[in-house]
Amino acid sequence: MQVSLSRRLSPLKNLLPLAGCPLIDYVVRAGQASGILSRIICSTDSDRIADRARGLGIEVDRRPAALATDTAKVDDVVQDLLLRESAAGTSLPDAIALLQPTSPFLQPENIRDLVTFLDTRPAAASAHNVCAVSHNLHIWNQRFISDNGEVTFPFEAERRQKPNKQQKPKLYAFGNLIVARTESLLDGAGLYAKPTYALPIAAPFAFDLDQQSDIDAAEAMIAAGLVNLDHLHPVNV
Repeated sequence: MQVSLSRRLSPLKNLLPLAGCPLIDYVVRAGQASGILSRIICSTDSDRIADRARGLGIEVDRRPAALATDTAKVDDVVQDLLLRESAAGTSLPDAIALLQPTSPFLQPENIRDLVTFLDTRPAAASAHNVCAVSHNLHIWNQRFISDNGEVTFPFEAERRQKPNKQQKPKLYAFGNLIVARTESLLDGAGLYAKPTYALPIAAPFAFDLDQQSDIDAAEAMIAAGLVNLDHLHPVNV
C-alpha cells in the first residue's frame, strides 16, 4: 500500500488537523481496520510525516529526491518502490492499493470491497471506485469563460439535443481508492492500467480535500454524522 503525498495546501498538508486528528491518520486507520492489507507503507521525504507514520504503526519509505517534487507522478513513485523492493529480494504482493490522505472518509469496507472486486476479475489490471456526478456538475453543463469574460458551453450541441437530466448520459467521478496489479505497475502501465473497472460508492465517502474550505466542509460532515469514523480511534492499536 502506498500513502501518497500532495502539497497544494502546504508542504505538510498531510499533518493538518481535521476534527482534531492529522489528515494522514484517517486513511492509515482505515487501512489497518480493513484487515486485508499485508503491509502499509508511507512514502515521504518529510521527517515529520515519517515520525507520524511510525507513530501510527506503519512502515516508512524515504522517497528518492528525484521523486520528492511537486511534479512527481504517483505512478513513478509506486513503480520505484516496487523495483527497489524487488531488487532487495522482498516478496511482492499481487496488488497495490493507493490510499490518499486527501480522501479522509475512505472506509475499511471500501478497501475490502475494491480489493475483492479486482481479485474476482482476473482480466482486470486495475480497479477504482467512483461516485455519480451530480446534474449541475455534468460535463455538458460546464461553462468556459474567455479572457474577455464571455461565457460559452463547450458542449452546446449536446445540451441542445438532450437538455433534460434524464436524457444526459450518467457520468462518474473518482471515488477514494485505486487498486492495481503489481505486475502492471512494474511494467510501467500505471495505477489505471487497462483494462480497468469501476465500483460505485456513496458520494459522502468520495469527499476530496484540496483547500482550506474543504477542511471546514469535512468537519461539518463529521459533526453531522454523515460518515462513520469508528475506525479512527482503534482500541487495540
